[in-house]
Amino acid sequence: MSQTTAAPGAALQPPAQQGHTGRTLARTLRPFLMLGGILVAVVIAVGAWLHGGRVVSIDNAYVRAAKLAVSTDVAGVVAEVAVREGQRVAKGDVLFRLDSRPFDIALAGARANLAQTKLSMEAMRRDYRRMLSDIDVRQAQAQASQASYDRFANLVKGGGVTRAETDDARFKLAADRAAVDSLKEQAQVQLARLGGRDDIPIEDMPAVRQAQAQVDEAQRQLDHSVVHAPFAGIVTQVDTLQPGMYLAASAAAFGLVSTERVWVEANPKETDLTHVKPGDPVHVTIDTYPGRAWKGVVDSIAPNSGAEFSVLPAQNASGNWVKVVQRIPLRVRLDRAPGDPELRAGMSAVVDIDTGHVRHLADLWP
Repeated sequence: MSQTTAAPGAALQPPAQQGHTGRTLARTLRPFLMLGGILVAVVIAVGAWLHGGRVVSIDNAYVRAAKLAVSTDVAGVVAEVAVREGQRVAKGDVLFRLDSRPFDIALAGARANLAQTKLSMEAMRRDYRRMLSDIDVRQAQAQASQASYDRFANLVKGGGVTRAETDDARFKLAADRAAVDSLKEQAQVQLARLGGRDDIPIEDMPAVRQAQAQVDEAQRQLDHSVVHAPFAGIVTQVDTLQPGMYLAASAAAFGLVSTERVWVEANPKETDLTHVKPGDPVHVTIDTYPGRAWKGVVDSIAPNSGAEFSVLPAQNASGNWVKVVQRIPLRVRLDRAPGDPELRAGMSAVVDIDTGHVRHLADLWP
């Protein structure tokens, strides 16, 4: 037969008194436990705040790429489209050609006009030199007329010649002098047409240079009838251009999106830009490629918000004003490596910017 031995303290203290003591102890410890929990929460919150605020995360970000609406500044009929939809092209590759016959005809006409102008300038130069010879002949005749008049003037006093003969000699001298002056004036006009000098090369004469400019313009238009890729990229919307179509000057043919000039454009809130600056390191993830990340740096920050260039900008100085947090675009330059997945314009991205900013307790007080 077993016997139960009670503890000495229990034998001396009734059960009701033991419960009362436990409740008293709980009431005594409860304030300390509550304050300790609050203190722990505050410490954790302050610690998280001190270690936070360094990285700015932006999910309003998208991949951008240099893009171009391919066009040419000459009009014509499309003769050939040398690319297909989605084709990769290198810088200088032919994209499409216009019918070159009108441009060939224009160039041939300009070259013929240049040749004719050179012949005309050479003929004018020879004509100018002929005029100089005519002036010398007329001056010699004027000198002979002067001598005849002087002789008649002396003989008329002694009755050796009649006054009528003397008057004829004087009139002939005046006519020869007038002819010399007229020839000199004509020679000056011809010299002005030659550009002021008769010894300059034909190619430097104003009329010839003008004709050469017309040849250069015709050649330029012929060259621009063949459109080349200004940079490497991928062509898109090629089917909008078909052979036989008439393409007006400066009209967009199709699109070209660069595969080299690619960046990420993020649109953070203005309140997130406090410590962001160009050159800050960036961690970029693309929604299309989970698990892949790109490194980069903040390349530039726009000097304006997106609303500044909107079609209908906000008129905050009038009407009922409501404050709206604005977004300031910034550009991230990516460090891309061979073998990276293809980045296409418009892809969604998440940008994490390491500002390097460290918070202090003193920041809690103004």
